[in-house]
Amino acid sequence: MKKTLCCLALSSLPVISYANSPYFSLKDGDGFKRFSVSVGALHVMPQGKAQPFRVNTAIHNGYTADVGEVQSQTVRDNLRDGFEPPVLLSGALNLLPTVPANMSGQATISGLEQWDNPGTGLEADDVTTLGIISNYFFTDNISFEVKGGIPPKVDLQGKGKIYAPFSAIARPLGGALGELELQNDILITDLAAHGPAASARAWTPAFEFQYHFGKTGVNKFRPYVGVGLMYAYFNELEINPRTEQDLIAAGHMIANIKEGKAGASLEGTPSAANPKVELDATDAFAPVATVGFTYDFNEKWFAVGSVSYAHLKNETTITVTDAKHGELIHSKADIEVNPIIAYAGFGMRF
Repeated sequence: MKKTLCCLALSSLPVISYANSPYFSLKDGDGFKRFSVSVGALHVMPQGKAQPFRVNTAIHNGYTADVGEVQSQTVRDNLRDGFEPPVLLSGALNLLPTVPANMSGQATISGLEQWDNPGTGLEADDVTTLGIISNYFFTDNISFEVKGGIPPKVDLQGKGKIYAPFSAIARPLGGALGELELQNDILITDLAAHGPAASARAWTPAFEFQYHFGKTGVNKFRPYVGVGLMYAYFNELEINPRTEQDLIAAGHMIANIKEGKAGASLEGTPSAANPKVELDATDAFAPVATVGFTYDFNEKWFAVGSVSYAHLKNETTITVTDAKHGELIHSKADIEVNPIIAYAGFGMRF
């Protein structure tokens, strides 16, 4: 559907016959050609900075879950800094290598409902593709341009590490021996550790009205300026396999809590769930501005160069779901693309 949009835009530009006088007759603007097409190298240089991920999970603050069987060392590793366990509980943890499910009791969990991750996010890489530009001239100076090209595959580099701020109050044996305060920032994934965190194919046609200085047949070199709108659509989204495995493990963590095995969630034990990771990106519109020039070799052939800037931002969503438990994790981050687009090519006038 998006490719059809570009094709319709091109096909809708009428081709109107031009005056019969010679193109290089040196008559001011006489004989200008109304339609031009050029092809060339289109280099996209994103300028935006990574924006932090916000993460939500299915475990709301105050969620109470059975702990289940858990290693005593796991409990000790996740005690809040500075917390001293009650004497009897400390002794039990030292005596028993594993706390059985009938003794571990329940835990009230906080911190996993929603949190931000400063210093994380995604940034688009530079990319070069074949550009195709079509112009229809209403007058010798005013034109309407459709700018497109072969949609490139864009790598999205990850920034920072995502941690889950887990905390809980555990009550072994129903609290008969006291309570344990647990708190730990659990590493979910390092977005920068395994190469590009994700990739997507970018469809970014742009539509501009332009003003061309000078006159046909008088000035071979003609600078121009333009303003318009860019439409961005992303498909073929793929997530790095290593990052995907990290997110699946995080899905198991949430599923274990929901299945009454909160202790197993701290040990990285797979749950009975089958988490799936999905990556999505929103469409976006962006204003675009261009400065450029054309140089005529003769009345038919010309060279063209331009630099454009688009204020482009979209939203990326990563979800981890399971058929039984539904959505386990939902995370969002803006991607500020804000590209500078350089174009150099050769064209023909009709």
